[in-house]
Amino acid sequence: MSESHDSISELTRRVCAFRDARDWAQFHSPKELAVALTAEASELLQHFVWQTPAQALERVARRRAEIADEMADVAILLLEFAEVTGIPLGEAVSAKLARNEERYPVEKARGSNKKHNEL
Repeated sequence: MSESHDSISELTRRVCAFRDARDWAQFHSPKELAVALTAEASELLQHFVWQTPAQALERVARRRAEIADEMADVAILLLEFAEVTGIPLGEAVSAKLARNEERYPVEKARGSNKKHNEL
């Protein structure tokens, strides 16, 4: 896929067109979208419950299409959530990455799983 087909703006436009063609916006309040996001993220997580790291990697290889579908469900809902709330997702991600770069400087965080306040 070219970048123009998978940009945040283009994907959001497609998600909202799908929703609007079905007159579903009335059901997609921020609360309902947050609930649905949690449910879909849980469906993604279900693939990995009680799996060792090696088993998880094996499962990704065996059930790649199913896992991709769950990832897509999460992404679709997140894109719509951003649109409904008026929070530009790209800007939010960029801002969070900038904050994380400050909170987790490479010289302190490299190879560590400690929280920022423990570094």
